[in-house]
Amino acid sequence: MPAYVAKPFPYRTPPELAGVDRGIHPVVIVGAGPIGLAAAIDLALQGVRVIVIDDNDVVSVGSRAICWSKRSLEILDRLGVGDRYVEKGFTWKVGRVHHRDRFLYSFDLLPEGGHKMPAFVNLQQYYAEEYLVDRCADFPDLIDLRWKNEFVALQRHDDHVRIEVQTPDGRYSLSTQWLIAADGARSAVRSALGLKFEGRTFEEKFLIADVRWADAPNERNFWFQPSFDPSESVLIHRQADNISRIDFQIGWDADTTTELQPEKIAERVRRVVGDDVPFELDWCSIYTFRCVRMERFVHGRVIFAGDSAHVVSPFGARGGNGGLQDVDNLCWKLARVIHGQAPRSLLDSYDEERGHGCDENIMHSSRTTRFMTPKTPVERDFRDGVLALAPEFPFARALVNSGRLSKPCSLQGLPYITPDSAPMSGDMVPGSPCDDAPMLDRDGRPRWLLNSLGNEFCVLVFDRDNAAAERYRKILREAGLAARLVLVLPAQVSATDSDALTDQQGLAQERYGGEAGVTYLIRPDQHVAARFPGFDVNAIGRAYARALRGVSS
Repeated sequence: MPAYVAKPFPYRTPPELAGVDRGIHPVVIVGAGPIGLAAAIDLALQGVRVIVIDDNDVVSVGSRAICWSKRSLEILDRLGVGDRYVEKGFTWKVGRVHHRDRFLYSFDLLPEGGHKMPAFVNLQQYYAEEYLVDRCADFPDLIDLRWKNEFVALQRHDDHVRIEVQTPDGRYSLSTQWLIAADGARSAVRSALGLKFEGRTFEEKFLIADVRWADAPNERNFWFQPSFDPSESVLIHRQADNISRIDFQIGWDADTTTELQPEKIAERVRRVVGDDVPFELDWCSIYTFRCVRMERFVHGRVIFAGDSAHVVSPFGARGGNGGLQDVDNLCWKLARVIHGQAPRSLLDSYDEERGHGCDENIMHSSRTTRFMTPKTPVERDFRDGVLALAPEFPFARALVNSGRLSKPCSLQGLPYITPDSAPMSGDMVPGSPCDDAPMLDRDGRPRWLLNSLGNEFCVLVFDRDNAAAERYRKILREAGLAARLVLVLPAQVSATDSDALTDQQGLAQERYGGEAGVTYLIRPDQHVAARFPGFDVNAIGRAYARALRGVSS
């Protein structure tokens, strides 16, 4: 019996089938997977009413996306579910790489401390979705989850989108200002618009086997050409509930029906765990490598996010994590357009910024595929030469590619980001996602910097005096800037103002180059919109305007 048995969510007859017409809704989301649910929560946090429809009534079957990166956990923490992912999931940061019987090297994805979230947490997608559904229940007046409501068709108009929805009780129509398609790689919305993916399918197949195995290793282990299996590669990841994900590279010509037979899978697993080690198969699947994307993610009032917009190979954990970065980028912009706080053209920046991130993911994923599955003698000689040198030479380790693990995308140099106008220190260059740091509030309680940033524009100022907070607030208020102040004080100064934090270990000052007066404008998605060597309200105002309009003034 599987470790997780999904309980169906209740179906309710939609009010439209009873003749209730509520006009044009602000947002309808198609798809109640991790991306659609996260988008609903993000919009609700910013006061936007959302209807989510899904043709199913349970969470995903099988573990599917399991590897949640530090940046994704920070996004999920902003949405109010990050702690649940960490508590339930399996935390890891060390990976080990092998070639045949030879151990090559290990790597540490987060060697430094001072971050709330770990490098990676492995948590099955069914738990990820369950926790997001639970969080949606905290917004009964803003999120309407509709199970067994299947998207059928759409009509686009200048000021709204009208969709047809099929339910067990019949078909009805919904009108919405904005439609978010989060309905996965086989998106019905994308098909309804006649839009296609562009890219490449690689000629390689992989078998996933989720195995309950008590003594599984606690680190990520990857083998090139393992001696214990005819596969070209094998990857083992630990998950929650004592389940391990094993990926076998089975080859393009492998017969799918044969490979999915339980006795065939058991034979492969036994070679990994040992003949005398008890195990139980929990779930299995076969997939191919694909690196494809839509040309554009915004089509009038229809917006695509997650796998409906782009698909990459699972190695590197770029699928679900990339989709969460889509949500992080899109929802604050869409909320401001709906509330009349930004022009509709702001949504062009979603297309540009996440298109940039998508291209980066596809580049890394394609390189991974070519390294893992060399198709020419030259590619194989290069791969094998790199593996031979990796144990002794750091430059060779940098070339080993078993999946460049997901890192947050930088927006540096893109139009909605204000570049530095003077030399500054610290790693938080404009366009970077903000780093975390441990802080103390005015009551001396520990808290994290990122928990004070996000969901709205913030002006982050480093100073040495609590009294400065009121002065900065007054200047921002008189300038008409709708941005919250966060004042960071050095470790030796206790915070007494409600908007002040003490830099408990000095890590914020180190990571942000936080000399007295250094000022940051932080976007609602916790990315640096601009930074300045001193507090200059006019410069802040120009950067704020640019973040909403993409032009400097």
